[in-house]
Amino acid sequence: MIALLSIILVLMGLSISAVKRVPAGQVVSVYRHGKPRRLLQEGTHMLVPGLDRVGHRINLGGQVLEFREPLPNAHDVRGTVYWQVLEPERADAVIDQADQLIRGGALAALREDPAAAEADRRDLGARLKLAMNQALRDRGVMVTRVELDFA
Repeated sequence: MIALLSIILVLMGLSISAVKRVPAGQVVSVYRHGKPRRLLQEGTHMLVPGLDRVGHRINLGGQVLEFREPLPNAHDVRGTVYWQVLEPERADAVIDQADQLIRGGALAALREDPAAAEADRRDLGARLKLAMNQALRDRGVMVTRVELDFA
C-alpha cells in the first residue's frame, strides 16, 4: 500500500513538473540534450521531465539599458537604449549577452563617430540607433530608441 502511494506521488510530481505555463509577452526556449529544440509561445505546454529543460525566458516587450561613458576630448555621455526582441529564434543564442552587445555597440559607435562630442543629441541618437540595428539585425534584436545626455 505504501509503495503504491509513493508511486502515485512520484507520478503526480512528474506530471506537475512537465507542465510549463508561458505568460503573455514571453517566449520560452526548450533544450534537449543541450541543443535547442523548440520555442514555446504563450500558453500552457507539456515537456518531457528529465529530457526537456527551459533554456531562456525571452521577454518580447521592450527592454531598457542605461550606460555612461567618457568620450575622448569631451564630456561624459549618458545614454538610455530601448530595445526589443523581434525574432526569438535568432535571439535565443545571444539573449544572455544582449545587454553587453548593445552596450558595446553603442560605445563603439560613439567612439567611431568623430563628431560625437559636437553633434546634436537627437541626430547622434539616430545615428547610434542605425549603427546598432545594422549590427544586431542578424541576431533578432532591434533598438527602438536611443536617448543621450552629455554631462
